[in-house]
Amino acid sequence: MKRTVEIPERMDLQSTVRGAKLPVMIGPNGSLWSTRTPTGTGTLYMSRVGTSRQVEGQAWGDGAQWLLDQMPGLLGLADDPSGFAPDGKIGSAWKRRPFRLNRTDRPWDAIVGAILGQKVQVTKAVDSRRAIARKFGDAAPGPEIPGRRKGNVLPSPETVGQLGYSDLHRCGVERKRAEILIRTGREMRRLDELWSQEPAAIRARLEKIRGIGPWTSNLVTAVAFGDPDAVPVGDFHIPNLVAWHMAGEPRATDERMLEILEPYRGDRWRVIRIAKGLGSAPKYGARLSLTSDGMTRGR
Repeated sequence: MKRTVEIPERMDLQSTVRGAKLPVMIGPNGSLWSTRTPTGTGTLYMSRVGTSRQVEGQAWGDGAQWLLDQMPGLLGLADDPSGFAPDGKIGSAWKRRPFRLNRTDRPWDAIVGAILGQKVQVTKAVDSRRAIARKFGDAAPGPEIPGRRKGNVLPSPETVGQLGYSDLHRCGVERKRAEILIRTGREMRRLDELWSQEPAAIRARLEKIRGIGPWTSNLVTAVAFGDPDAVPVGDFHIPNLVAWHMAGEPRATDERMLEILEPYRGDRWRVIRIAKGLGSAPKYGARLSLTSDGMTRGR
């Protein structure tokens, strides 16, 4: 099954099409995403048609049609940044490389990615995610695509809810994160009606699950639902990035970050994404390990 979608002019596609710890991105070789859809497992391969504004999608599996229907959301076409007009350094970066906020509409994938990313480097989170999918998930449908790793689909929440700590420990997940993941898997069946609500309501409900805090819940709404105002407080690097690129201050607390971002309420995640693309804040003292997207994982 195939579909072609046209994207706007001057849209930075690679900054738009992203995922959670296992990125769904458009690059020179296209992007590949396998997931568990409402109609079954599916794999979607998207590639740009030459230098045109068209992106072609090809999908396989029981979830193929759902994935093709999801392409506009994955390509950021559900996002409307028309009222966003930042100034200063952020404004200049936005004019150079405008992007859209995409959405996957797969909250379970985003939740797993965010929980596994708590307080660890992104490479370790990705390795654990792949190990869990390989041991307990399903084979991704579709053919092998040269240069792209198809892998496996994550296990369902019900499957994860039946696992024990020792199962996840073998996948590189320590007890605390394992217990949060298992607990959330058991809770997911009660959340079906939640996903149609506003991001603030989704975050508030998720944070009632022990082990999920604002850092995790904001990443979930940002990735799964394209939430433009998500602010993952509790991160080690984001406050410094925001303060450095917006106020010339190399260090900041969460409180100072929120103060700087306040004029952009409604688009704070968009601003954070731009700041992240501008590079790290100056580093002082002992060298810290950074994740590939400039964040350490927290709460």
